[in-house]
Amino acid sequence: MIFAKKSPPIPDSFSFEIDGQPQEVLVRQNPRARRYKVTLDSRHGIVLTVPKSGNWTDAEAFIKAQHNWLAARQHHIATPKLIDDGEFIPLRGKQTLINATGRVRGRPELEPGDPPVLQMPGAIEHIGRRTVDWLKSEAKAELTLRSHVHAQNLGVKYKSISMRDQATRWGSCSSKGALNYNWRLIMAPSFVLDYVAAHEVAHLIEMNHSDRFWAQVERTLPDMSRGRAWLKAHGRELFTYRIK
Repeated sequence: MIFAKKSPPIPDSFSFEIDGQPQEVLVRQNPRARRYKVTLDSRHGIVLTVPKSGNWTDAEAFIKAQHNWLAARQHHIATPKLIDDGEFIPLRGKQTLINATGRVRGRPELEPGDPPVLQMPGAIEHIGRRTVDWLKSEAKAELTLRSHVHAQNLGVKYKSISMRDQATRWGSCSSKGALNYNWRLIMAPSFVLDYVAAHEVAHLIEMNHSDRFWAQVERTLPDMSRGRAWLKAHGRELFTYRIK
């Protein structure tokens, strides 16, 4: 009796060569997916979706068949950047080195310098997660301050502020006054964070993007175009940073 060769287990990610250049591919198993699918994600780069009934042999064959499609779009592929020990991340617009101190306890400390160094305590395998937690706390502190300033300028009140990890949005404002911000804004220069805060606070007056809305943003932040232009030019790159 001849048995069919068993398909290898489906990995979380793998390296795929496109025109001689290795690219990391993130693999997602989706129980609702009906077919194999490859997409370009602004945060993770190449993403291969495998249906519940799929197997790795067929998945490999599928993405190999997409080589020419990916090669034609290679300039759109985002290269994921790790948030981990020894890696550089942007912090308030400056490239900052993450350094694991080796200490089990203690608080993160940002040492000025060229480049600045973020000293991170904790177990080495948790440095990425702990760094993100610290970035979120820094983002919330600054966005709370700037939201308060813009709310006073415009004569409005907000109900709450929370940090989110949206894949494409920088912020949102609910009809009940809840302000939600993307924590990755702390990676951008401060004037960018300030612009998003002004933008969302202005939605407490105008829940749209009409001329009246932009007039409110400009009223509280006259140089709003500076932050808006930076996000348009560089914002996508911030979505490429992730932990393992």
